[in-house]
Amino acid sequence: MSAPTPAVRPAGPSAPRPTGAPSRTTLSAAVLVTGFVLLSLNTRVAFGQLGPLAPVAGFGTGAVTLLGLIPPLCMGVFAPLASVVRRRFGEERGLFGASVLLLAGAVVRMLGLPGLFTGTVLVSIATAVVNVLVPVFVRSRFSHRRVGVMMGVYALSMGAGSALVAALTVPVWQAGGHSWELAIGLAVIPAALAAVGIAPQLGQAHGRRTARGPGTGTGPREARAARVPAGAGGRGLVWSLTAFFGFQTLLFYTTLAWLPAILVDAGVAESAAGGMQSLFILGVAAGGFLLPVLAAARTDQRPHLLAVVLVCALGYAGLLAAPGAAPALWAVVLGGGLGGGQAVAGVLYVKRGRDHEHVAALSAVAQTGGYLLAATGPAAASVLHAATGAWTGPLLALLGALALSLVASLRAGHDKP
Repeated sequence: MSAPTPAVRPAGPSAPRPTGAPSRTTLSAAVLVTGFVLLSLNTRVAFGQLGPLAPVAGFGTGAVTLLGLIPPLCMGVFAPLASVVRRRFGEERGLFGASVLLLAGAVVRMLGLPGLFTGTVLVSIATAVVNVLVPVFVRSRFSHRRVGVMMGVYALSMGAGSALVAALTVPVWQAGGHSWELAIGLAVIPAALAAVGIAPQLGQAHGRRTARGPGTGTGPREARAARVPAGAGGRGLVWSLTAFFGFQTLLFYTTLAWLPAILVDAGVAESAAGGMQSLFILGVAAGGFLLPVLAAARTDQRPHLLAVVLVCALGYAGLLAAPGAAPALWAVVLGGGLGGGQAVAGVLYVKRGRDHEHVAALSAVAQTGGYLLAATGPAAASVLHAATGAWTGPLLALLGALALSLVASLRAGHDKP
């Protein structure tokens, strides 16, 4: 693994490095990876708390629907902000600023129901910036052969952090006298660790910006490449990435919002349904790690995208046919498929981008359109459920969206000339 290190004066004979002491490059790489993992652990924590908490905390259907709508809507609207932040400050400073905003949002979410809505908006804006900058950060700070592994680490850490906090949310609610504000406050801990972990990279940001020119965030060669107009193939790639990411994200956030409710209606106990949410997120972590590692090693990612669709189809079919018979199995299967679908998109941005600017542009455009499409999912599922009185209609609609995601992925999955 390679990582830039600050320039240092070579040690002379009078200042030899002790035998066996770690080199500055090794320490820099360790700090880089640690900060990246801490940031990744925190990225989805706030969004995974609502599912297990909603059935026991008495949140109404309207509140659950709105809180499920806010993250993808804000991440779509504010994804273009990440490109502005990167050009002005660079990836490192952008990620640090986003982590600070995320910490502020986690604190605000504890201030009653208005604070929960306001803080979720802040967290979602910060996450929008992180989502776009992480693929660029990975491409610029890690060697090419490590791209798949690091995108997998990102997804694995993201899912693990969210699963851990989701599993602790209801016990903390019970131990804290049924205070959902205290349970929501769990998210403050990983948010603070993320800000502390990514802070050492600010020194790297200064060196990189100085080398490339102040206030630009890119070199002239990258800037010229970013202004090259895309041909028909380029537009097809953008539409394919956007549609695939959008449908996969719609499926993810709809399932994240309503899986406990689906299981409760099928006869699963409320506390057990919250545990299934944690299993779902653990599945997201596992699928999110495995698929990028496998996909990054290939030029053609279409077989991997087909695997995502088949695994997700199995999970949704299980929820349709026998939701109460094997809820843990369906939760893990769905998590693995949807986690892989979410994470492999980052690999596609890196693989299809010509340079750092192009990767950032693909990531921002795909996530803007994709998250706006995804924002319709939780609300549409709620409307369908209210109209039919059952979850059969919403689940069939999700299977339809899954099929569309497969069709959409065909161009993005192959590195055509």
